[in-house]
Amino acid sequence: MVWTAAAVDSLTSMRLAGEHDREILRLAVPAFLALVAEPLFLLADSAIVGHLGTSQLAGLGIAGAVLSTMISLCVFLAYGTTASVARRIGAGDLRGALAQGVDGVWLAVVIGAATTALGVPLAPWLVGLFGPSHRVADQAETYLRIGVVGAVPLLVMLATTGVLRGLQDTRTPLVVAVGGNLVNVLLNLWLVYGLDLGIAGSAVGTVIAQSGSALALGLVVVRAARQHGAVLRPSATGIRGAGSAGVPLLLRTVTLRAGLLVMTYGATSLGESDLAAMQIAMTLWTFLAFALDAIAIAAQAITGRSLGAGDRDGTRAITRRMLRWGVVSGCVTGAALAATAPVLGPLFTADVHVRHLLVPVLLVAALAQPLAGVVFVLDGVLIGAGDGRYLAWAGLVVLLAFAPAAWLAVAGGGTLVWLWVAFGTAFMGGRAVVLLSRATGGAWMRLGA
Repeated sequence: MVWTAAAVDSLTSMRLAGEHDREILRLAVPAFLALVAEPLFLLADSAIVGHLGTSQLAGLGIAGAVLSTMISLCVFLAYGTTASVARRIGAGDLRGALAQGVDGVWLAVVIGAATTALGVPLAPWLVGLFGPSHRVADQAETYLRIGVVGAVPLLVMLATTGVLRGLQDTRTPLVVAVGGNLVNVLLNLWLVYGLDLGIAGSAVGTVIAQSGSALALGLVVVRAARQHGAVLRPSATGIRGAGSAGVPLLLRTVTLRAGLLVMTYGATSLGESDLAAMQIAMTLWTFLAFALDAIAIAAQAITGRSLGAGDRDGTRAITRRMLRWGVVSGCVTGAALAATAPVLGPLFTADVHVRHLLVPVLLVAALAQPLAGVVFVLDGVLIGAGDGRYLAWAGLVVLLAFAPAAWLAVAGGGTLVWLWVAFGTAFMGGRAVVLLSRATGGAWMRLGA
């Protein structure tokens, strides 16, 4: 049988695509399960607290927005660490990779301690920024004062997870995430209903579960560092280096969180029921976003390792493959959300009006899912490449376009549905434009460790 050059090229492409798919799945499937498990901390809180009453659920919405912003500003502890560790793995420097990871963990401890020290006394002021009613403010302050105590363990979880992902290990974070969430649900049920502690019990249970998860992940990283001779004591130079490398990603995250805070502020201006519906919708969006982000996690680890090894063509090929996975995943999550939208409300609240508001919002969110799949994958690729400076400036441009669109959506008799339409078009659509324009070029492909 005579093989033509075209046939050989086709078979080679199919073989490489299969290899890429297997590697993506090896990293993405455990990351998917872990990332889905992570927002269950908030999903469990929302479901349990939601049945206490509408004011409690609305209070959790504000406290959750503040805590998510505080923690998400430090997501570079996971993302930046994944990229830097993966680059050194690609360059064959395992000891150096672990040393960088340990520096990131110590940075997490420092930032977490500062966050708790500032967050507890500033809780009333932070809640007051949203202008809630007195009943809602009391609930939000109660949850926030307790929840911010968990800043250190939660940031340590981010940093240690980043180290393990950079080492191409997404299974260990999965095991810890599942175990931590099971503990979280049981503690919340016992403290909220068994001991009748209300929203405070939910916050206490979550902090305890986060602390246990951080300890488990930390022990895994410490054991690996000892095995390969990496220094465990804090290094001022290493901590400063990890911090400076994370500044662009910090700025990127500021713009993303600002966009979500604009959403919460807009919903607050519409009323208590709209804010409660926003809490449920944003929790579900975050749940699906973490699911879609699984491929982005794989993208960070694979892109960093590939560029560290100097493989430009391989990086380009696997980026295209991951982008296809992102589109397909977004279509799947969108279809699932649209199909279940009518029945999700009762899981979170007994308020009929909140349920009525929720359904059309979830349908709009479902339509935005395929676009979100593209955005998250490309975001992961550029983070893995260390292209944080571009991501920071691009995020600012998108925020400046979204803020006035969100204001128009709620001004003069606007609705929560129109606010979500603005989110899907101006915010997610804007991110897709700036990321696609960057990814099609080559300026982001810096080779070597």
